[in-house]
Amino acid sequence: MFVRARVSALARASVVSSDRCGVASRVRRSRDTSRRATRGARALHPSAPTRGRGANAMASRIEDYGFIGDMKGSALVSRHADIDWLCVPRFDSEACLAALLGRDEHGRWALRPTSRVLETRQRYRGDTLVLETELECDEGVVRIVDFMTPTSDRSDVVRIVEGVRGAVTLEMVLDVRFGYGASLPWIRSYDRQVTLVAGPDSMHLRASVPLTSTRTRVSSIFTIRAGEQASFVATWAASDCAAPPPLDAGRALQETERFWLEWAGRCTYRGKWRDAVVRSLLTLKALTYAPTGGIVAAPTTSLPEEIGGVRNWDYRFCWLRDATLTLDALMIGGYSDEARAWRDWIARTVLGDLSRLQIMYGLAGERRLTEFELDWLPGYEESRPVRVGNGAWNQFQLDVYGETLSCLYQARRAGLSALEEAWDIAHELLERIESIWQKPDEGIWEVRGGGLRHFTHSKVMAWVAIDRAIRLIEEFGVGGERGANDLAHLRALRERIHEDVCTRAWNEGIGAFAQSYGSDALDASVLIIPHCGFLPADDPRMLSTVRAIEKRLVRGGFVQRYSTELGLDGLPGDESPFLACSFWLADNYAFQGRIAEAEELFERLLAIQNHLGLLAEEYDPNAGRQIGNFPQAFSHLALIFTANAIETCRAKKTTRAQPAPQPAHP
Repeated sequence: MFVRARVSALARASVVSSDRCGVASRVRRSRDTSRRATRGARALHPSAPTRGRGANAMASRIEDYGFIGDMKGSALVSRHADIDWLCVPRFDSEACLAALLGRDEHGRWALRPTSRVLETRQRYRGDTLVLETELECDEGVVRIVDFMTPTSDRSDVVRIVEGVRGAVTLEMVLDVRFGYGASLPWIRSYDRQVTLVAGPDSMHLRASVPLTSTRTRVSSIFTIRAGEQASFVATWAASDCAAPPPLDAGRALQETERFWLEWAGRCTYRGKWRDAVVRSLLTLKALTYAPTGGIVAAPTTSLPEEIGGVRNWDYRFCWLRDATLTLDALMIGGYSDEARAWRDWIARTVLGDLSRLQIMYGLAGERRLTEFELDWLPGYEESRPVRVGNGAWNQFQLDVYGETLSCLYQARRAGLSALEEAWDIAHELLERIESIWQKPDEGIWEVRGGGLRHFTHSKVMAWVAIDRAIRLIEEFGVGGERGANDLAHLRALRERIHEDVCTRAWNEGIGAFAQSYGSDALDASVLIIPHCGFLPADDPRMLSTVRAIEKRLVRGGFVQRYSTELGLDGLPGDESPFLACSFWLADNYAFQGRIAEAEELFERLLAIQNHLGLLAEEYDPNAGRQIGNFPQAFSHLALIFTANAIETCRAKKTTRAQPAPQPAHP
């Protein structure tokens, strides 16, 4: 079923486009339940159903976008069928449609009826990334089918307009602005093909209806009757290359739909929340850069953590922080090939000077991710600055050592083949972690200007690094005789770190593991302590820590990372509850046997998914809005893990509660 939203008719110029040079070498199920329909309706803000808030807010609300991609690049499509964000041929390419962070003038591709729009409906076509948007207007109903093609090396965006009822006249407007909205292209027109060129980029638009071009845009006015179709295909290419051959839009649709349905059909998860898990897995697959196996944290940059604030970051990179959770999520779904590709990406990426392990890398393992600001973009709902690149790439964080070794261990435990370089990587990382674990760092949340601290989460992950290396040696014989000879020393080091954390991170005054040694601040990152096996969830200290977090970090039913009022992160402003942390709290409830509370919190989180089952990084319970980069891999990874954790813990609790079998009578 479609989720419906009443809208006003707004005439808007639109956009398409392309992005910087570099050709990639290779490359929901609908919620047909009343609960999903109700949830989607709640997600719409009745006072501002279309473009966000404020006279200058030209983009839609973050949760009002759909996500399409080809596992190389991606786009965001609003409920009104506007493509406001397009990065091709790579996720981190310069956006050629950037109205998401500005206005029409920064690039948009619109398809809109010329008559009054009464209602919009949007859904994915089953378990695919084929997005359907229905526009009901005075003249009738049209359906716009949007997708990108994951089965080829090309970078195509396909838009098919289908007549459903009546005869609807539409205007197509493509405003391509290369370089994040900065570069107006030179436009050359043919019969039904237009080429737009600026610097290294070109975009070739082909259509089944006549096109008109001016100095600044491409447009078309056409009428679609019930049963008719019109198609538009925008193809990016390097400007020094010939235009790729025309694409058969109908055949591409069939191949794309088949690809996603077959992939989703291999999912082995059969639990209670299958719809949400499958949509999350599809999102992770679409966030995978197919040529290398790297998975981006999100396909967007600078969607704010506070509307109007400065907490705006570029997430189009791959974080080692997500390594183990990503592998676990893929294996929960039964996707061992993708898990192996992710493990191999990590191994290739970290090779070299392991003493300089970074917290994040580019899609192909690039190391220098220099951050700069785009001062010509006003930002999403005037949230400045807009940043490209991420300055946290060269921060010092201890946790990545634990994440890397944990990923290697989990891969073997999940049955993946041995990695030839496993011992070389492990041995060098162990030497490094032994020499630095006592140093302060910048922590999992990448604090800026807040100074180095002995963060509890970082120290726990240092323990994880040693523990997983020990397990690799004990369970899989990694390192052979050399590894076995190191075991005694590693066990002693593991115990030393464990004692250090339990002694110095525990704060009796707040009744919890603190954010950092000697601090009175709380931090939701300590909720992962039971996940990694540092302490059991029912340890009295963890029970007390959970109570403290419930009391001091829960806002509107969701969990904040930490209190920004203390000024510990060196940034002005505030932020909303962090969805992954809220899932972690649900995990702890499940681990503690509080299954009903875990389910209640999990369902609360599912209720804030958008109408397509997508999640951003954070949620503002006061405004009822998703905020932060979107869709966010970390949120979807946590969703998958929590769904599985609750069901696993429920099954164990049920088994324990069953009466012991009675001995048979002689």
